[in-house]
Amino acid sequence: MSNLAILPILLPLLTGIILVFLNKRLPLVRLITRIMVIVNLAVVSVIAFNVIQNGTIVLKAGDWTVPYGIVLVADPLAMLLVVTANIIAVACAFYAFNSLDEQRERFYFYPLFQLLIAGVSGAFLTGDLFNLFVFFEVLLIASYGLIVLGGTKEQFRESFKYIIINLFSSMLFVTTISFLYAVVGTVNMAQLAERMGEVQQDGVLTTIGILLLIVFATKGALFPLYFWLPKSYTVPPTVISALFGALLTKVGVYSILRVFSLIFVYNLTVTHQILLILAGFTLVFGVIGAISTNNVQLIIAYNIIPAVGYMILGIGTFSATALAGTIYYLLHDMIIKAALFFLVGAMVAYAGTSDLRKMGGIIKNQPVLGWLFFIAALALAGLPPFSGFIGKLLILRGAFEEGHYVLAIIGLVTSLLILLSVIRIFINGFWGEAKQEYVSTVNSTKGKIMPAAFLLIFTIFLGLGAEFIYPTVQTIADQMIDPANYIDSVMKE
Repeated sequence: MSNLAILPILLPLLTGIILVFLNKRLPLVRLITRIMVIVNLAVVSVIAFNVIQNGTIVLKAGDWTVPYGIVLVADPLAMLLVVTANIIAVACAFYAFNSLDEQRERFYFYPLFQLLIAGVSGAFLTGDLFNLFVFFEVLLIASYGLIVLGGTKEQFRESFKYIIINLFSSMLFVTTISFLYAVVGTVNMAQLAERMGEVQQDGVLTTIGILLLIVFATKGALFPLYFWLPKSYTVPPTVISALFGALLTKVGVYSILRVFSLIFVYNLTVTHQILLILAGFTLVFGVIGAISTNNVQLIIAYNIIPAVGYMILGIGTFSATALAGTIYYLLHDMIIKAALFFLVGAMVAYAGTSDLRKMGGIIKNQPVLGWLFFIAALALAGLPPFSGFIGKLLILRGAFEEGHYVLAIIGLVTSLLILLSVIRIFINGFWGEAKQEYVSTVNSTKGKIMPAAFLLIFTIFLGLGAEFIYPTVQTIADQMIDPANYIDSVMKE
């Protein structure tokens, strides 16, 4: 049973390797990709159901005891995120067939895509910090290849910034892990949680915690380390932007959630107070970027940042209610960001421009695209009954309960501004009169709408079907406040 924990990593990794050798046979590569993303989603869904019903699955490679071996921990939180990542992978695979030109497909898009999914799944499942670093590097290597795919001048400019900032954070990550190992004697997360209270070096450990926060804040795009994100996430093809926006920053947020609810919980007045301050600034500056541009793709990219702010607010508040909201909002945001990138990608393909000032009246010829975008905009802003509402409600209620009134009010105002940023795309881009003669045909959106609709089904289910999902999410949050179950699952012989 424990071997099930490696399947979410192994299946896409092996698929990617096979696709490298078949790269010249593009129709076969497309077929294998379609089959394997569906198979992988089915497999991880079965594993997730088993974990939620029967408890955490722990794989200790080679039967080495903690902390000597590689440990994979398929707990309910990790598996919910792995399932969500694979839902997005299915949508991205089918979107890619209808949006990428053949040249980009032949330059190893599909192997890199599979490698990215393997890295993301590994980051969610790993049970120690060093292997979290390893899986970060796996997904980053894949992202380096994807961000330059096509080789335009703008891509190279933004990819240079993206690669440099991630190389810096990776060096800081591995250095900080070595410091932590020197002080505590382990990098296994469960064992770290056990030993942190025994180490009488609070100042040193808090400093290490802050260094790790800098690493994860860089990867998760927190204030002030988000400057690299907006342009880097809009210059690649739309399907790659969707992958990055839905998955990469969320791995950074997940790392903060895991580390600062399991390991660095002994000095909340320092670490979690810093998280709250960063959350406030991230909310404000992210939404300012979203309402200050007329580039529809940049509007969606900037909206990644305040969403991260909401999740960090929940982690910093550190109550069962707020953590449940963070988990729920994380699931929601992964799906809705991918859907929005798909929809604005189809919008740009039809209009022939990403400048909102040159658009108008698109809904007359693209009614399905227009109304799907309207639904996605409401979900992003957190209006009921969509999934964003439940996550935000729990986070803000937790903030009010813990006395963080200013941050809760900032969160409410930010939510209105997020709605403004995306609804003006609908009003100015889809509604009204066309400001130019669109030369694109209806076929320019062929195959681009269905993957977005597929994702919106899940975001609607997260909202209307909350009674099925919320109890599991609340149980996970309760266990994060009291992580004895996680620790016992990993540490038992």
